[in-house]
Amino acid sequence: MGSKGQHKIPILDFTKKGLKPGSSSWVKSSNEVRLALEEYGCFLVEYNKLPLELHDAVFGVLKNLFDLPTQTKMKNRYEKPLNGYVGQIPRLPLHESMGIDNATSLEETKNFTNLMWPIGNQSFCKHVHEYAKLAAELDQMVTRMIFESYGVDRYYDSYIGSTTYLLRLLKNRVAKEDEPNLGFVTHTDKSFTTILHQNQVNGLEVDMKDGQKLFVDMSSPSSFLVFAGDALMAWSNDRIVSPSHRVIMNGKVDRYSMGLFSFNNGIIQVPEELVDEEHPLMYKPLDHIGLLRFFRTDEGYKTKCPIKAYCGI
Repeated sequence: MGSKGQHKIPILDFTKKGLKPGSSSWVKSSNEVRLALEEYGCFLVEYNKLPLELHDAVFGVLKNLFDLPTQTKMKNRYEKPLNGYVGQIPRLPLHESMGIDNATSLEETKNFTNLMWPIGNQSFCKHVHEYAKLAAELDQMVTRMIFESYGVDRYYDSYIGSTTYLLRLLKNRVAKEDEPNLGFVTHTDKSFTTILHQNQVNGLEVDMKDGQKLFVDMSSPSSFLVFAGDALMAWSNDRIVSPSHRVIMNGKVDRYSMGLFSFNNGIIQVPEELVDEEHPLMYKPLDHIGLLRFFRTDEGYKTKCPIKAYCGI
C-alpha cells in the first residue's frame, strides 16, 4: 500500500447514507476494512453516530472520575485479569486506567458508578453507558464486515452471541520536567477487536510491518481507531496482523481516551475456510480469557508473541 515512507493509516468513511449490510457500499467498505487490517492492523473510521454533546459529556465525566482519590479508584477490581485499576506504577507515572467489564449492560455500569460514587452519579452512568453501546454497535459493524469479507459470515452470529465488551477508561497526564514522556508501554491488544476514541490530544504510535512507527492523528471528535487484537490475528490464521503500539505524551494537555475491547467467552478457532495450502493452520482453538490469564504469567509476559506461545501450532 505504498512504498517505505509513504505509510498513512487508512481512513474509512462510515458516515455514508445507505451503508447497510448487502448494499454495494457495504461490500466495498467490508473489503477496505479487511485490506486495512491485513496491511496495517488498524484503521481510522469516521463515524457520525456519536453526537458532539455526548462526546463532550463523556470526556467531562472522565475527568471527574480520575480526579477521585486514588484509594477510591483502586476499588475497581475484577477477577478477570487486566480488567480493573492500573496505575501508580513507578516506571509508568503518566498512566492511570480503570475498566468496566460488560459495559454495554446498564447494571454493570451502575455497579462501577456506585463503587466510585456511593451516593451515585447519574450523569456519569448515563453518558458512559450510552457511549459503550454506541462503540459496541460500531464494533459489531466492523466485525460483521470482517467475517463477510472472508466469506465466513455463517460464524458471525455465534461469535457475537458469546462476546462481551470491556470498556477501559484511560488517562495519560502531561509529563513533568524530570519524567520520561512514555504514556504506555509498547504492547499488542489481547482482544479480538478494539475501538479507541480520545479527546483531541494525540499520543498514539503504531508499529508498521517494516518497523516504521506511525503517529496517529485522531483530532476529530467523529474519529475512531479500530485495532486488530491478538485473538483476531489467531482467528484469521495470521492474515490480519495485531500491531504493537504505545503512547507518547508530547503536549501540554492531559490525554483522556476510551478503549472498548471485545472478548469472547467461548472458544475462538480458525474457520476451516481460512486454512489452505498457502495458509496452513497456525493456531489451536483458544480460550480467550485463558489468553489473558496466560499473559499475566511470567512466561506470557516475557514472550515476544503471547498468542503464539499460548496457542500457536
